[in-house]
Parts: sequence; structure tokens; C-alpha cells
Amino acid sequence: MDEHNHGHSHDVSNIHGTNFIITIILNLFITTAEIMGGIYSGSLSLISDALHNLSDAIAIVLSYVALVISKKENDEQKTFGYKRAGILAATLNSTVLIVISLFLFKEAYIKLIHPTAINGFVVIWVALLGLIANTIGAFLLHSGSADNMNIKSIYLHLFSDALSSLGVIIAGILIYFYQIYWLDSVLTVLIALYILKESFTIVKNAINILMQGAPKEIKLSGVVNLIQHIDGVENVHHVHLWSLDENNINFEAHVNVNDMLVSETKKLNMKIIEELKEHFEITHVTIQFEYDGCSNVGIIKKKGSF
Repeated sequence: MDEHNHGHSHDVSNIHGTNFIITIILNLFITTAEIMGGIYSGSLSLISDALHNLSDAIAIVLSYVALVISKKENDEQKTFGYKRAGILAATLNSTVLIVISLFLFKEAYIKLIHPTAINGFVVIWVALLGLIANTIGAFLLHSGSADNMNIKSIYLHLFSDALSSLGVIIAGILIYFYQIYWLDSVLTVLIALYILKESFTIVKNAINILMQGAPKEIKLSGVVNLIQHIDGVENVHHVHLWSLDENNINFEAHVNVNDMLVSETKKLNMKIIEELKEHFEITHVTIQFEYDGCSNVGIIKKKGSF
């Protein structure tokens, strides 16, 4: 028996296309300014921040396209719909950031071995422009970043860029007054490490969804035990739990029940759906009711076996 819950509380429709366009323009502007300022001043951290901003602009375009595609209704070819388009975009965006981080490590090492003079005054003012632009962009995309992996990947791009710009400003001040040129390379490494950490987290979560893994915050044994304690349920087996995207969790199972009419399973089915929604936020439940079917597999025999 299949019951659907289409009441999605995590709606990102309030993030309008205009917000994406403004953010893209801001990123392209600051990318140009930081590349020119980095070349003129000799600052690698400023250029690294510019590359991050350029990847932001590309990532925002990709994420917006994925967001539009993900809202398409399911059809005969894509029976689950297009919701995972955003997961694919988040994976690609984060993978690009990982590659950029590795490039920054290499460049920072070269510049640390062969330091050059840096114009701290130019670094400070260009980085200040970057801080303002990235803060505005992060603000425009903030609503929805908590509940959408695709939007979150972009928000992290912009938020980490804002932090990077703040760090570059501080480094620029120290370079301007104290000529601590090696700080530029150290700051580049710190920026790259932060980007690397956040990107790996998104990629790890996205791969788990694409591999139809159970959400990490839900214990499958807990779901099974909850159902088995409902009156009328004998045991639960052939269990599958996976995420369609970060907001849609699917569950299906065979449920052995006492001998009853098919019409009598409706009330039991609704009870299971309500319990799973309340305790685990599972949004889509498919139950196959059985009588004396596979009765020997109702308990967990080993980890991951149901």
C-alpha cells in the first residue's frame, strides 16, 4: 500500500532568479577587480580569492539551472522526478572547489619558497570590495541554504569568500605596515584548507544520496523497532530507506500483520505513516502488507541485514 506526503515544508521558491543574477554580476565584478589587483600588487591570496569568486559565478549559474530542472514534474522516463538535479550540481560545484584548493596549495608553496614584495595598500582596498560583494551575495541566497544542499553549496562558496576577503584585508594591513610577505602564502593555505573541508562534506553527503544510502541522522533499526511496536504488526522485513534529495526521504518495507481484511490495513498503514513522519520526518512511505510471509526475517540478523 502506497501513501504519499507531498507537504514539503522546505520550499526554496522564495529565492528568486533576480537574486541569482545580482550575485553572479557581483562575483564577476569582484573577480575582475581581484585578478587585476592581485597582479598589480603581487598578492597570491588576492588572486586565489579571485579564482574562488570566478568558480562562484559558474557554480551559481549551474545551481540555478539545476534548481529550475529539479522543480519539473515526474514523467514516464523520470518516475521519481528531477529532484536530484540539485544534488548533481552540488557535487560538481564542490568537486571544482576541491581542484581549486589543490591548485592554491601548489601556488602557495612556490611563493613561500620564492617570496616577492606585495603592495599591501592595493590588497586592502580590493579585498574590502570583495568582502562587501560576497556578503551581499551570501545574504541574497541565505534563505534556503539550511534545507537545500544545492543552495547550501553556493552559500558556502559566498560565505567562505567573505571570510577569505576578511582574512586578506587583515593580511594586507600586516603586509602594509610590517612587510610580512610570507603571510600571504600562509593565508592562501588557510583559505584552501577551509574550502577543502567544506567541499568534502558536501561531496560526501551528495554521494550518499546518489548511492541511495540511508540518511545519516536516521538509524534503520530505530525505524524498524518503531513499526514493530505498533499494534497489529508482527514483524518488518525487506526494508529500504533512502533519500531522493535532502528534503525527501523514502521508506519501503514488507510488514507481517495479523490475519485481517485488506480494507482493515488502511488504518494501520496511516498509523505507520504518521509515526514515521513524526519521529523521522520520512515523507514517502510504501508498505506491502503480508500475512505469515517471510516470518523468519522479522528481526535484524546482522548489521545492515533485514
